[in-house]
Amino acid sequence: MFKRIYRFLSGQPAAALGFVRNDGGRVAAGFQGGAGDCVVRAIAIAAERPYLEVYEALRNANAHYAEHRSSRLAKQIAVRGSTPRNGNHRSVFHDYILSLGFEWVPTMAVGQGCQVHMRSTEIPAGRLIVKVSKHLSAVIDGVIHDTHNPARGGTRCVYGYYIQKR
Repeated sequence: MFKRIYRFLSGQPAAALGFVRNDGGRVAAGFQGGAGDCVVRAIAIAAERPYLEVYEALRNANAHYAEHRSSRLAKQIAVRGSTPRNGNHRSVFHDYILSLGFEWVPTMAVGQGCQVHMRSTEIPAGRLIVKVSKHLSAVIDGVIHDTHNPARGGTRCVYGYYIQKR
């Protein structure tokens, strides 16, 4: 706590993560234009899988979820379509990420406040899929791989991350 206050008052920069612009193979897979496909990109990059493979797996998972569940989310997926192009829900992608050999590490609980930020001093090394508000991003050994830098100068709160098991 005191270190954070000292850094703020002294103007010392937070331990920033590096950044590399990376679309996860989206353009190479033949996709054009922008999309809300951060889940597909983050998984493709961190798991070292082809973009199209991850895209199809999530499309199938969305379709299966919509077909076999009776929740409000299932109905929304059925209406908007199963494409992962415009976002994916944790209820659908969580099990898929775990099946790729990742483990979920929560860093925030209800009423606890933000404990971990997107800083090199606060997240571990390794291949991570980091969950922040309304976004997933791949972080590999302290370097963000994404189409934009979501760290907000190291102030962005991390809700949790998937880390590849060794």
